[in-house]
Amino acid sequence: MKISYNWLKDIIDINSTPNEVSQMLTGCGLEVEHVENYQSIKGGLDGIVIGFVREREKHPNADKLSVCKVDIGTGEDKQIVCGAPNVAAGQKVLVATVGATLYPSKGEPFKISKSKIRGEVSEGMICAEDEIGLGESHDGILILPENYEVGKPASEYFKVYNDFVFEIGLTANRGDAASHLGTARDLRAITKCEVRSVDFEVPSINSSQQPVAVTIEDTKGCKRYTGLSISNIEVKPSPEWMQNRLRAIGISPINNIVDATNYVLHELGQPLHAFDADKIKGNQIIVKKAVAGGKFTTLDKTERTLKGHECMICDSEKPLALAGVFGGLDSGISDTTKNIFLESAYFDAATIRKAAKAHGLSTDASFRYERGTDPNITEIALKRVANLIIEIAGGNISSAIIDIYPTKIENTVIEFSLTKSNQLIGKEIEKERVTQILTALDIEIVADKGDVLTISIPPYRSDVTRPADVTEEILRIYGLNNIEIGNDIKSTISYNETEQKVKLKNNLADYLSANGFNEIATNTLTKSAYYSEDELQNAVKMLNPLSSDLDIMRLNMLPSVLEALQYNNNRKLSNLKFYEFGKTYFKGNKTEAGGINLLENYVEQSHLVLAMTGSTENENWNQNNKQANYYIIKGFVQNILAKSKLTKLELVLTENVNFDYAVAVNYKQKQIAVMGTVNQKLADKFDLNAPVFYADINVDLLVELNKNEKTTIKLVPAFPAVRRDLALLIDDAINYAQLEKIAVKTDSNLIKQVNVFDVYKGDKIESGKKSYALSFMLQDENKTLTEDEIDSVMKKLIKNFEKEVGASLRA
Repeated sequence: MKISYNWLKDIIDINSTPNEVSQMLTGCGLEVEHVENYQSIKGGLDGIVIGFVREREKHPNADKLSVCKVDIGTGEDKQIVCGAPNVAAGQKVLVATVGATLYPSKGEPFKISKSKIRGEVSEGMICAEDEIGLGESHDGILILPENYEVGKPASEYFKVYNDFVFEIGLTANRGDAASHLGTARDLRAITKCEVRSVDFEVPSINSSQQPVAVTIEDTKGCKRYTGLSISNIEVKPSPEWMQNRLRAIGISPINNIVDATNYVLHELGQPLHAFDADKIKGNQIIVKKAVAGGKFTTLDKTERTLKGHECMICDSEKPLALAGVFGGLDSGISDTTKNIFLESAYFDAATIRKAAKAHGLSTDASFRYERGTDPNITEIALKRVANLIIEIAGGNISSAIIDIYPTKIENTVIEFSLTKSNQLIGKEIEKERVTQILTALDIEIVADKGDVLTISIPPYRSDVTRPADVTEEILRIYGLNNIEIGNDIKSTISYNETEQKVKLKNNLADYLSANGFNEIATNTLTKSAYYSEDELQNAVKMLNPLSSDLDIMRLNMLPSVLEALQYNNNRKLSNLKFYEFGKTYFKGNKTEAGGINLLENYVEQSHLVLAMTGSTENENWNQNNKQANYYIIKGFVQNILAKSKLTKLELVLTENVNFDYAVAVNYKQKQIAVMGTVNQKLADKFDLNAPVFYADINVDLLVELNKNEKTTIKLVPAFPAVRRDLALLIDDAINYAQLEKIAVKTDSNLIKQVNVFDVYKGDKIESGKKSYALSFMLQDENKTLTEDEIDSVMKKLIKNFEKEVGASLRA
């Protein structure tokens, strides 16, 4: 938001410098991000003077150039080479002296220096209007009137409007400050300077030829509507003073009527709209809800399909404007307009924001309505703009002010404790200063009960509804820098369960990063096209999506991760190891799988996902590349769960549409993770030709289970462990998990570890069979195992393998 220093001084009687004003505004919460020295003619014509061409001769070395002797009032003529065809002796001209910087109407600034042009010295430049920003013409140099005095600065004849413009980073809650008046109110509270009255009287009614009847049908969308008719106006350019004010804050002048409404919007913060009264059918203004599916063409000549929730300004036949957002093409002001109807209304903030977002529009009007305007200023703003229009466009007031206000919006009245306020601030501010700040902010003290004040807050301060909000207002005006830092440090030490979750996540992140994984952060919004119709039944859908690619909250994290893999793969990064801590969302209730019920029937669930594709390491001359595979990602998942104190895991083959090969990881009959090879058809949709290995760990359940597991510390065993190996011939359908389960069941006290170190399938064994080479680590923590004890365990193993899975020893 841009605020003009000169404009501010018209509203508030303040003598502070622009730098001082900037510091005051930043200190009270209106952060000034930049201060610009604005000039209506950029550069202010510095270094440009009035010159007199005494002589003009043809350039000896160039047909289209002239060598001129020019008097610029220094007592010594300057030789200037000029290429303009209309230069001649006896002319008064604009001369840019050596060292001057010129700001042309088009192109980059450039500096004038003494130079040689085709062998002739040139000590300056005779200027055309476009070369110094005075216009667009480049037909020749600008020839001045005879009465212009040689040597005088050009700025004395071509008046340059100078101003300072504050670029304010306005926060969303400060709609009240989105104008020069709003900014002046804050300065009033700080400086105690008076704000000049903004109440205006409307000129008397000369005729009643243009009566317009107003009806509000949509009382939710429009809570107050004021209007006024003016006839016999003349549409033409605005006066220079108004154009300068608007240009300074970045508004391009259009014509005197539109400029007047824009001027008042930025002055008072009240959006206004002018209709061509002759285009209002039936002399009726009807404020009502849009018809869903209806068509409406806005001023930018775009036909828009209405959603049905918009508030529309209509006449007896058609829509005229998208209320509070954008005017219609068929009712706007044109060069032939003679009669106008002015609108000044108070529209519901939520209704305007929804309409603006739905149609992808953001205007100065919607910016203010979305943040909340002042329902009590609509008539004041209407009178102000009517006076301006009569002044700059002529015309007659041809109707009384129409004011439809179905239900008056009352002030917010609350009880405010000075003691509690001082406790929040951390310093006692004297009551007199508090009351002065509140009064300056238009907050009325209705009753004074000593420590407790009953205060009445105007409706334009929609962000001030509680005592804490009032304290914030006092503090920002009093000044945060005026609150001393005390010597005491006061804190409350409390246990928070979320600390365990954060600590666990940090430990796991450190582990994965140390093992070559890169952490990613993907968008929780995604496209519904990634999911089936059945899955979408439980999706959390956006009411006003920014695009079709961001229309739902993600149901699982795989599509987001595949997008990240695709993005990197498209940039020739094919060896990838990613992990992400993220969340998924769905309709339903919290289950054993964990999650948080944010709202009734909506669940948020935390996950840790891993993804690998390509080689596990970058190319290296002294070692072979190892390609990512299922067993590598399985190892990482097992280590992650082990770090979370979960070791007795059950791995079960499962069916999952997203995987070609999927394994569920269960702990105490609860599925804590799923891992495997991503379905290649799905990967192909993301242009991923190499296999992708993926794991999804339920962090909510992981934290819950981790909380119940205790860490135990044991002495290092004093007695040695013994390894024994078996080569088993088993059916092809048998998997390692079954063999491990049998081994542990055989003797869980002595068998400490089981591992498969070789798998063979081939023509040396019969069809439908495979060979597993298993190693077993045996250990007794109380004594050294004897050969008889070891042989006894191995015989039991062989017997159990044969009995339960039909295994036999391979010769």
